[in-house]
Amino acid sequence: MSNRVAVFDTTLRDGTQGAGISFSTDDKVKIALRLDELGVDYVEGGWPGSNPRDLAFFTRARALPWQHCRITAFGSTRRPHWPPDDDPNLRMLIEAGSPAAAIFGKSWDHHVTVALRTTLDENLRMIADSVAYLKRHEREVVYDAEHFFDGYRHDAVYALDTLRVAKEAGADILVLCDTNGGTLPDEIRRIVEAVLARIGGPVGIHTHNDCALAVANTLAAVQAGAEHVQGTINGYGERCGNADLCAVVANLRLKLGYECLRPDALSRLADVSRFVSEMANLAPDDYQPFVGRNAFAHKGGVHVSAVMAEASTYEHIDPTRVGNERRVVVSDLAGQANVLYKASEMGLSLDRSRPEVKEILARVKRLEHEGYQFDGAEASFELIVRRLLGGHRPLFDLRWFHVSVAGGEGGATRAEATVKLSVNGVEEHTAAEGNGPVHALDRALRKALEGFYPALREIRLTDYKVRVLNADAATAARVRVLIESSDGRRSWGTVGVSENVVEASWLALADSFEYGLLHHDDAKTLRAGPPSA
Repeated sequence: MSNRVAVFDTTLRDGTQGAGISFSTDDKVKIALRLDELGVDYVEGGWPGSNPRDLAFFTRARALPWQHCRITAFGSTRRPHWPPDDDPNLRMLIEAGSPAAAIFGKSWDHHVTVALRTTLDENLRMIADSVAYLKRHEREVVYDAEHFFDGYRHDAVYALDTLRVAKEAGADILVLCDTNGGTLPDEIRRIVEAVLARIGGPVGIHTHNDCALAVANTLAAVQAGAEHVQGTINGYGERCGNADLCAVVANLRLKLGYECLRPDALSRLADVSRFVSEMANLAPDDYQPFVGRNAFAHKGGVHVSAVMAEASTYEHIDPTRVGNERRVVVSDLAGQANVLYKASEMGLSLDRSRPEVKEILARVKRLEHEGYQFDGAEASFELIVRRLLGGHRPLFDLRWFHVSVAGGEGGATRAEATVKLSVNGVEEHTAAEGNGPVHALDRALRKALEGFYPALREIRLTDYKVRVLNADAATAARVRVLIESSDGRRSWGTVGVSENVVEASWLALADSFEYGLLHHDDAKTLRAGPPSA
């Protein structure tokens, strides 16, 4: 048995069958190119017979210089009682011009009689004719045995017959599909071994995640002898999704010692995961194994203390191997080790003997008790540390702010914010309008500060979240506001808490501006005199 496993990515086809996921033709091309750079062996671009967008992808793909992957078109076996030469689906597979074609056929006798409404013998002919047709047109054929494990449980002899006729017709790989996602790993392994013993290989595996076992089932199949794995980036797909290739590949390489993708591919895995999330217009899953932002995040004080001494105490691999990084989170569960670790990340030299360490920890615990959360607001935490250590001069001091909201013609509302602040003893008093109170505050604050700090023009708010902390208090409830900001080079999060949503927003917004200016490339030369100076 080969120690190499071929990787077949179906993000652009099966992944788009996930609720809320859609890729344009341009999106598909961009994702396919990134997968090609990783060394993915097959990139399934879509079903050219089903929609113009997928057909356009294959037209674009024919003109691109693929380095490694084989672009693959997807379709089904011919229709019952249709000659393959007359079947429109098979013709579209040929017209797609891809070097490989993946076709699915029925392995479950129940599906043959109920879904296809044909005979078991005709289904076998459909499989054989379709594979042979594609081979006559010089295509590599990936045969997907749909519902294979359900079919094997119901009638193993017939399920094996469907594989036998596909192989005899020339199929290059027989892929066993757990289409309903209901099979357990030990059964996957037993059935894959039975297929190899009775039909032979090469055999592939395609699993769904309805029992949260898609990755485990894929690995079980490989350990049983499968040489080809199918899945999607981030596990996108129908219902609960497909096997997440990020986890599959990482486990194959790092845990089981199989060869797959290019040697340097793992170090780019987290980046590709985030890229595909962006293309899908979905927030990355911070808790995703291997590549999620929190996959190597440490919060408990005991954990952080141990990790600082030896990372392997609470990390199963070095996060950099999959392109990720270690994070230490500060919260009410934190210990002194958390504070020391975060301080070192900020470039601040601290040791346990300094009294400020306990003071910082006490401040964080008190604020978290009040409703603050620093998991996503590490910029606010850094400002707390710098203020308590002394030597940090605020870039501006607020005197007061006022916000009013008024109704207008046709039910439209406008907000106006007035801000009075001081920069190095120079007072600025400005007002600005906005679509809402936070927008108006943002504009007023910028208007007051941009003359002193021109770098502020590069800072933009990219996300704004409000959470009610004690809903039982109704309209008197405290709220937590989390703001995400960016200057185009880095992103950071800040937090504010208050019974007044506008005040909570102001606290987060002010921290955002101060942190962004503090870390700007021109921070050392920021102008802090009057705008006319």
